[in-house]
Amino acid sequence: MSLASPEFWIALFQIIMINIVLSGDNAVVIALASRSLPPTQQKKAIIFGSIGAIVLRLLLTFFAVMLLAQPYLKLVGAALLLWIGIGLLKSDGDEGDLKAHSNLIAAIKTIIVADLVMSLDNVIGVAAAAKGNVPLLVIGLAISIPLIIYGSTMILKLMTHYPVIVTIGAALLGWVAGEMAISDPAVGGWMAAHGTLHLLAPAVGAVMVVVVGKWLLARAQVAPAAVAEQAH
Repeated sequence: MSLASPEFWIALFQIIMINIVLSGDNAVVIALASRSLPPTQQKKAIIFGSIGAIVLRLLLTFFAVMLLAQPYLKLVGAALLLWIGIGLLKSDGDEGDLKAHSNLIAAIKTIIVADLVMSLDNVIGVAAAAKGNVPLLVIGLAISIPLIIYGSTMILKLMTHYPVIVTIGAALLGWVAGEMAISDPAVGGWMAAHGTLHLLAPAVGAVMVVVVGKWLLARAQVAPAAVAEQAH
C-alpha cells in the first residue's frame, strides 16, 4: 500500500475517523477526572494524562497489528469490532461514576488508567483499518493525537448536535469489521474463489451494525416507558 495509492488514503481516513468517533468517551473521562482541580492544573492533567494514555495506546495498537496477522484472530477481531460498533449506538454512557481528584498526579493516573481500559475498541478499530501497514498506522495516530487532546470537547458537542456522526462512525466500524473478516489468512483461499464478497462483506457489516444497534437502542428506550405505564 503506497503513499500514492487510493487504498492508503482511504485507510488513513478510516483511522482518523475511528479515533475521532471512539474518543468521545475518553473526553468525558478527562473532564470528570480533572474537574476538581484548579484551572491551571486542569490543563496539565489534560495534557500529561492524554499523552500518557496515547503512548500506552500506541504500544497496544502495535501489538494488535502483529496479533491480527495470525490465522483466525481477524475473524475474532471482526466479531468484536461489530459488537463495539453496535455498542456505540446503544450506549448511554457509563462514565458518570468516575471519581474526580483534587490532586494533579492522582488525576493524571486516573485519566491514563481509565483511558487505557476504554481504548480496546479504539485499538482494535485502528489496527484493523491499518491492515498491517505500520507507517500508515503511525501517520494516522499522529494526526489523531491533537484531535483527541484539543478537539475532544468540540467532538462531544458535534456528536450532541449531530447524532448522525455517531451512526456514521458505527457504520464505519462495521465496514472495517467486514474487511477484517475476509482478510483473515484462514479464509484467504475461499475468498479468492468468491471475489464479490470483497465488496459485499464490508457493506453487510456496516448495515448490520446500524440496524442491530438502532433496534437495541429503541428496545432499551421502550422498556422504561412500558414499566412506567404499568405503574400507573
